[in-house]
Amino acid sequence: MQAFKTKAFARWADGEGLGDEALAAAVAEMQQGLIDARLGGQVVKKRVALPGRGKRGSTRTLVAFRQGDKAFFVYGFAKNQRGNINDKELRALKLLAKELLNYPAASLARAMKAGELIEIEVNDDG
Repeated sequence: MQAFKTKAFARWADGEGLGDEALAAAVAEMQQGLIDARLGGQVVKKRVALPGRGKRGSTRTLVAFRQGDKAFFVYGFAKNQRGNINDKELRALKLLAKELLNYPAASLARAMKAGELIEIEVNDDG
């Protein structure tokens, strides 16, 4: 399983104190079927706990996710900052998910080299 974060998501996550270890743990949970909401178009919502805080009061992430293949963290928000995304934003995220999840290896490599995608180390052992 490969996992990535977009450049914009990485900037947001850094500001929230949300590290790659927490994101990798979220990917492992998603692999086990622990997804908070399936929004359609291979976009899922996943709560991710901030260090020292439980999931209930933490962050929400929107992830382009294909079981056993790839995950792209594309958007995040704190629960106390907004309740959810609107329909227009969801349509845009679905288009982005379709594009990202179908990137061939060469396109992924170019995006990482350009700094637009950052790979997250995921432990595939379980």
